[in-house]
Amino acid sequence: MKLFDFPGAPNPRRVKILLDEKGMQYEIENCDLTTQQQKSPEYLKMNPSGKIPILETDDGRYLGESVAICRYLEAIQPEPNLFGADPYELGYIEMRNRHLELELWTQIGISWVNGPIVGKMGRFRQNPLAKEMSDQNVVNYYERLNGELSDSEYIAGERFTVADITLVSAVDFATQLVDLKPDESNEALWAWHARVSARDSVAGN
Repeated sequence: MKLFDFPGAPNPRRVKILLDEKGMQYEIENCDLTTQQQKSPEYLKMNPSGKIPILETDDGRYLGESVAICRYLEAIQPEPNLFGADPYELGYIEMRNRHLELELWTQIGISWVNGPIVGKMGRFRQNPLAKEMSDQNVVNYYERLNGELSDSEYIAGERFTVADITLVSAVDFATQLVDLKPDESNEALWAWHARVSARDSVAGN
């Protein structure tokens, strides 16, 4: 298998963490986002949305979208299980992962697009008010997570799952590149972060 990646990109990181959790072998091919290589005709044949990650399977087919790729990998190597071991857990982990994508990741994305790094690229007309609102939404969501993690060691129950992969990738990206580091008062969130970041799969990616 081959994964098309770019250093620091959070969504390919989600796939790499899952691959490493499962101990699967793969190679990395760099896709240069700074030159918009992902929008080239060659890449659009692999993923018409012009995004990474892209996974090239062993039989030469292609998949895009990080969760779709992770579901494929779970299907071909079910253990360790990261998406749910019974019908309820499948639904619960999916619910928690969707919360994170729709309520946290979207807001981080708005702050990123309207922030200084993207601003220097000159590709978008930025909206400072949108960034002000999304920044606050992220702060509020961190506080919500802190409360939830006061009663649970992981995001979707008592074991590490794809939802934890989604969240650690979000928090690290927001902290490092969007200036949205969780406040130190979010002690349960930071305890979760330390616990998850100690895993070899997370620390190595």
